[in-house]
Amino acid sequence: MTRHLLSLCLLACLPFTVHAQFTNENLLHGLPTGYKIDFEDRKGNMVMTEMVPQAESVKNWTEMLTTQVFLGLKTATPSAMQAHMQQAWAATCKGAEFATVASGQENGYAFAVWIQACPLNPSTGKPEHTFLKAIQGNDSFYLVQRAYKASPTSDQVTAAMQHLRAVKVCDSRLPDRPCPTLGKPAQ
Repeated sequence: MTRHLLSLCLLACLPFTVHAQFTNENLLHGLPTGYKIDFEDRKGNMVMTEMVPQAESVKNWTEMLTTQVFLGLKTATPSAMQAHMQQAWAATCKGAEFATVASGQENGYAFAVWIQACPLNPSTGKPEHTFLKAIQGNDSFYLVQRAYKASPTSDQVTAAMQHLRAVKVCDSRLPDRPCPTLGKPAQ
């Protein structure tokens, strides 16, 4: 669990130079500017982290970034996760809409990016738009979601897509899927 949460935060949270190496398989993505980690939990094999803007909370948010790591899940595919998420969304949201943005291989891992929109989420009474990226790792399965409780502005769409584009999986054990070096030793 610590390895995955470390990967999530190290790229964006450390304001100083460090010397460290990622080990094994890692999900890489940073904390967006102005966001904070507001909730972390582990249930069974799933580790979840929820991040929101500094002035918000997971109980009262307008934007939320959620990362789920399904430890040891090796058989799920991004397309199967997309179909499952869309089916669940359609069952709870009348008029749900979906759009596939991209799918394929990235750094040697299968991935899918898609958008889900709900004109009126029955649990909040507000529209909800979610941008998702699923990655099938060799050790685990990864799902990153950036959600808005309103129709996102063009700047928010750009930010969500840029963030998802930067989300990657690496593996220090595989030369063709290298992890970044986090810095040089302090002198």
